[in-house]
Amino acid sequence: MNSTERVPADLLRSALAADPARPLLTYYDDATGERVELSATTLANWVAKTANLLQDELSAARGDRLALLLPAHWQTAAWLLACAATGVIADVGGDPRDADLVVSGPDRLAEARACAGERVALSLRPLGARFTDPPAGFTDYAVAVPAQPDAFDAYDPPGPDDVALSVGGRDLTGAQVLALAHADAAERGLGPGSRLLSQAGYGTWPGLSAGLFAPLAAGSSLVLCRNADRLDAAARAARRESERVTHFAE
Repeated sequence: MNSTERVPADLLRSALAADPARPLLTYYDDATGERVELSATTLANWVAKTANLLQDELSAARGDRLALLLPAHWQTAAWLLACAATGVIADVGGDPRDADLVVSGPDRLAEARACAGERVALSLRPLGARFTDPPAGFTDYAVAVPAQPDAFDAYDPPGPDDVALSVGGRDLTGAQVLALAHADAAERGLGPGSRLLSQAGYGTWPGLSAGLFAPLAAGSSLVLCRNADRLDAAARAARRESERVTHFAE
């Protein structure tokens, strides 16, 4: 583990320091045909803007709980890391009734309305497009985030003993997330130059680890695939070859 890594957001800082321009996260949605490739610099820009939205526009503070009702998606990765940067607890699949604020995809808006705090909606349309018909009572992420600053400084930075993430009903501190991510990376044999293709969802720690945290911890890159069950075996094999995949998770 890098001695400068104290909280999960530091994993992205390490990736920036190592090689800011290399492809870090490549996302496929086989329901829409979308492919998005983000370098460490580009992902860090989305994370900074999202963290500023959280801190300044939504008034979220360290220790607040955010119900994250999003699938495995490149924008979800940005939200997870933005929460880690601000100290907001990302409660993956959490109950909006128990949350201080909620972030939802288009298929869970009715559930998200149970949150009494701020509500943010993502269309999850290709290229991060805004809703064609904005949902009432929600901030449209695609409308709000572009104007946010490109650099972020937390007013009250989280520490390694603060809860950073909740998944499957289990709260994990920042230090625990880092330790688990590095252990998972070692178990998978990931290292700099590895390229992991994940078809796992984000609803469990193994899915979150394979689909974000373990590759970051190892200095690897990630191919994150949604709706990959729509592909036949030949198409999956072709993707692995074209993306130079070295490791696989589902």
